[in-house]
Amino acid sequence: MSVSTYRSFREFYPFYLSQHSHPVCRRLHVIGSTLVLLILAAALLTQQWLLLLALPVVGYGFAWVGHFRFEHNKPATFKHPLYSLMGDWVMFWQIVTGTLPEGSARRSAG
Repeated sequence: MSVSTYRSFREFYPFYLSQHSHPVCRRLHVIGSTLVLLILAAALLTQQWLLLLALPVVGYGFAWVGHFRFEHNKPATFKHPLYSLMGDWVMFWQIVTGTLPEGSARRSAG
């Protein structure tokens, strides 16, 4: 399916997972997302609003290292920013809760 033909997030998500098949890439996404949540909490608790400027750097930084260094692909964010953001958080939740679908293009590191 062409990347421009996704009519729903449900259609897009299998493609999203296929672009995140390397376990190190997925770990880097989880690290980045966790740090985003921690920085957001710190900004809210301390009212140090400049911390919010770090959110895209941390969130995208870890993810993009995963894509360019381990997956060797372009992040889906470039063509589908909203669906990719949603995919990041769905995948994060599924990884931390152990509910990532079986057969979602996992492969061994190395």
